[in-house]
Amino acid sequence: MPTITIPIEDFVFVVCALVGGGLLLITVLVDDVLGGILDALHVGFDIGGVSLMPPLLAFVAMFGVGGIVATQSFDVHGGQAAIIGTGFGAVGFGVALGLFRMLKGAEGSRPFSLGDLVGMEAAVAVAIPAGRFGSVYVRTEGHTREISATAALDLPTGALVRVTGVAGTALIVAPASTSEAI
Repeated sequence: MPTITIPIEDFVFVVCALVGGGLLLITVLVDDVLGGILDALHVGFDIGGVSLMPPLLAFVAMFGVGGIVATQSFDVHGGQAAIIGTGFGAVGFGVALGLFRMLKGAEGSRPFSLGDLVGMEAAVAVAIPAGRFGSVYVRTEGHTREISATAALDLPTGALVRVTGVAGTALIVAPASTSEAI
C-alpha cells in the first residue's frame, strides 16, 4: 500500500484553517464564548468595543487559507507561503473586525426599566387612593407613559408626585415638594 506524504507546511496551513475557522464559527454562533472566558479571567482585550478573539480567529483561519492557496495554486513554499498567508490573515482580521464593529453598533440600548424612573416627577392620571392603585403620567425617553402607581396617601388627579420606588409592575409615588403640574 502506498504511503501518502503531506508536506509539514501544508499540514500546518490546513490545521490553521480548520481550527481557526471552526473556533470562529463557534464564537459567532455561541456569542464569543472564548472572549467571554478570557474576559471572566480579566485577560481579554477589545478594540473599539469588539472582543479581540473573533478577529484573531479570523486571522488564523485566513492565514491557513492563504498558505494553502500559496502552496497549491502558486507552487510557493516556506517563508514565501507564510508571507502570503500572513497577508490573507491580515485581510481576514480587518474584515472580521469591521463586521463585528458593525454588529456591535447595531445592538440596541439597554431596555427601559421602571427602576429608571425612581426620582423622576410625574402627574397623577387616575386618582390614587391610599394603599391602592391608580396611574401616573411620566415623561421618559421622549414619550409620555401612563404607568400604574400606588401611594401611602390619597392623591387626586393632576397632583404632582415624585417616584420613590417600584412595586412589581407599578410605581410607588409620594407628593412632590413643588405644587406645579406636568
